[in-house]
Order: sequence, then structure tokens, then C-alpha cells
Amino acid sequence: MTTETTDTSVRAEGALETRGIEPVPENERTGHPMQLFWVWFAANISILGLPLGATLVAIQHLAFWQAAIVALLGSVGSFAIVGAVSIAGRRGGAPGLTLSRAVFGVRGNAGPTLVSLVSRLGWETVNTTTAAFALLSLCAILFGTGSDAKSVPVLTIVCIAVFVVCTVIVSGLGHRVLVAVQRWATWIFGALNIVVAVSLVSTVDWNAVGSAPPASVGAMIAGIGTIAAGTGIGWANASADMSRYQHPAVRAGSLVASAAVGAGIPLVLLISLGSLLSAGDPTLAQAGDPVAAIRGMLPAWMAVPYLIAAFGGLLLSNHLSVYSAGLTTLTLGIRIKRVYAVVVDVVVTTLGAIYFMLVADNFYDPFIAFISLLAVPITAWVGVFATDMLRRKTYDPAALMDLRRTSRYFYRGGVEPRAVAAWALAIVVGYQFTTAGSGDDVWFTGVFAGSWPGRNGLGWVITFVVAAGLYALLGGARRVEAR
Repeated sequence: MTTETTDTSVRAEGALETRGIEPVPENERTGHPMQLFWVWFAANISILGLPLGATLVAIQHLAFWQAAIVALLGSVGSFAIVGAVSIAGRRGGAPGLTLSRAVFGVRGNAGPTLVSLVSRLGWETVNTTTAAFALLSLCAILFGTGSDAKSVPVLTIVCIAVFVVCTVIVSGLGHRVLVAVQRWATWIFGALNIVVAVSLVSTVDWNAVGSAPPASVGAMIAGIGTIAAGTGIGWANASADMSRYQHPAVRAGSLVASAAVGAGIPLVLLISLGSLLSAGDPTLAQAGDPVAAIRGMLPAWMAVPYLIAAFGGLLLSNHLSVYSAGLTTLTLGIRIKRVYAVVVDVVVTTLGAIYFMLVADNFYDPFIAFISLLAVPITAWVGVFATDMLRRKTYDPAALMDLRRTSRYFYRGGVEPRAVAAWALAIVVGYQFTTAGSGDDVWFTGVFAGSWPGRNGLGWVITFVVAAGLYALLGGARRVEAR
């Protein structure tokens, strides 16, 4: 094991960010919370919020007012966690999974890092697949081509490639360009989304909405779990990747608010709209191609602006996800430049999108199963990492980059046993309360999935409690300053 090389001349002021995972010097941390507000807002204006909202009505059988409350609590609450974890980025000036070396050890951190990378690649595949469906439909309107992916495989691959290239241009250039693009593009695609939303509202079956009986409190709790797992929880381990450029004097509460409010505004609106639409037409929650399902609800003249808005919103989400995935790839120890790590990651997601569009028979069900499974190990990481943050106010920049036995964060054989044990056990326990998939397409069912916590989607909550509690009981949080 060696010390990862760091070019002391590296700077991020130019258009191309050449810095990798090494901590940002304090004199270069000039960011402010409003930058993060726009980053999180932009990352959550994609149309994937609509089918998430549809599941609250079609699967959880919530009334609209219940779905709106669930959307608020699930999205704002989960992104408050994202904001809280991002405080570590302000303290240490490094990406989240790099800071995680201080908690799990330089070798023990490999497990959480690999899970994080799989999560990012999975979300990018979802984004790429959905955006390519949107572009394929746009081509069908403008040029009269086929709209079924399998009937026009070459055009499908071209649509995927267009989205991937647009992603790499921004994510590859890095932090400064990403922050600027996310801010200004939010206004453009946000305005398009408002126009589309107004048209969608005109299609709502208000009689069905008003006559829907309320569901149980348990169903609402399950809905909160679904929304939290499908929104903020998946971003928690990427939050410090952007906050590492925040000024050291930025208040913790401002970071929490920038994430919770920035992501909460678009998510609450989109998820609530999805629940409204599903009240009269439950097919949206079961659509293999949610883009086409939503387009079918709109008048013909609205199809083009809708598809452009869908493509743009997914692109903004993918910018952040790919940027984070590149940093996570470097944290695994792969020694390439950050921009090349971005390219490696999008190659993987391109292949995944090709599979979903040209080979697989269903898209949405695997998506729900995917977020259900990954929510558990990610939440376990959050539990350990957040508990560690209660006492750890600083991170050793040199030790974060030192993979040798002499590193302060090498611990026992490169592993911090208390953190790794708490993380692993929490995953095992959490999966026992988890069901991945729905209907006839269930991937995994835990031993206690039929219990009240399991039925109500609380497996990830139990995971957090076990991870945080066990790590604290083992002395991790109490002894952190003495390491």
C-alpha cells in the first residue's frame, strides 16, 4: 500500500477541475450554501418523481392529501440527512467516501465505497435509460422514426450516446462548471416543467381524487420509507463531494437547509403531482416506460416541450451523480485522473442502458427493487458515519491520502473493526425487514419482511438505528478524538 500521489500545483479555479480526491486547501474553499441549494434543486427536477408519487396511490393506496404529506416528510426529511452528512465535507474538504477512510480504515472503507459506486452507477443507468426513452420519443415526433426501442436499435444507441456525451461534458469539467450549469439550467428546465405540470393537472380526475378513502397511518409510514429510499438516502454518501468546497465558516444549519429545501421544493411538487395523476389512472405506477406513460396523458402539442423538459431534468441529475461516481472510483484506489474516472463510469452505465432498452422486458420494477436493496447498506453507512461525526470535528488530510501501514487511519490491518462490524451487522439486520420488488417480481424477502416494520417499509430505519447504536456502544463515537 502506498501514499496516493498529490500534485501540489493542482487547482480548481479553471474550467477543468484537475483535483482528484485530495482535500481542498482552506484558501480554496470559497463556496456558499446557495450554490448547494441550486445543485440539489437541479438534481431533483427529473420526471422520476412522478412515478414515485404514483406508487403512493396505486400501491400504498393513499389519498392525495396523505401522499402530499408523505412527499414532504420523505423528501425533505431524507435530504436533511444529506445536508447533515455534507457537514463532514466542509470540515475535511474531501469527498464523502474519502473522509470515510477515517471512520472505517483505509482498507475497511472498500466495502462502503463499492456499495456507493454501485448505487451511483445504478442511478445513472436509470437516468440514462429514461432520458434515452424521452429522446427516442422526441425523434418519433420530429422525424417520424419508430418509438419502440427494440424496433430501432441503432437509433436507441444513438439516443443513449447523446445523453452520455452531454453528461460527460459537464461532469468531466468538474466542480466549477457543474455548479454554474446546475444553477442556470434549473431556471430553463424548471420553467418547462411548470408548463408541463399545468397541462398534466388539467388531466387529473378530480372526482377520483376527492372520493379516494384515506389509508392507514401504517401505509403513510411505508410511503415515507419508499420516498426517502428513492430520494435523499441514495444521495447521502455523495453529499460531501460538493460541500468540500464550502467555506469553513459556513454554518452547519445552512448546509442542512440548502439540501432539504433545495431538493424538497421540486420533489414535493413532482411527487404530489404524480399521486394526483395516479388517482384517476393507476397505470403510471406500473409503466415499463414512464416517459411514454406521462406523454400519453398530455395533448399532442405539449409532447415536444415535455420531452425536452424530461431530458433536461434527467441530465441535471446525472451531472451530479457521474461527478460523484468519478470521485468514488478514485477512492477505491484506481489511479487515473478524475476526468478519466468519469469516462469509465459512463461506459458502464451506457452498457446498462442498452440492456434495459434492448434486452430487458421491464424497466420500472427493477428500479424499485434496486433502490430498496441499496437503501439498506447506504443507510448503514450513514448511521456509522453520522455517529462518528458527533465527535470528529477534523480530519487528517495526509492520513486520508496515505494507504500505508504508517497511516493514522490504518488501524488494525487497515480496518477499523468497530465501524466495519457495526456496518455489516446493520446490513444483515436491515435486510431481514426488507422486501425488494413487488407483485410477481420479488427479488428478495427478509425473514421479518412480513412484520409491522417490514410491511411498512421501515427496514432502512432499523438499519440506521442498529448501525449508529452498535457503533456508539462499541466505543467508536466516544473514542474518536483519541485516534
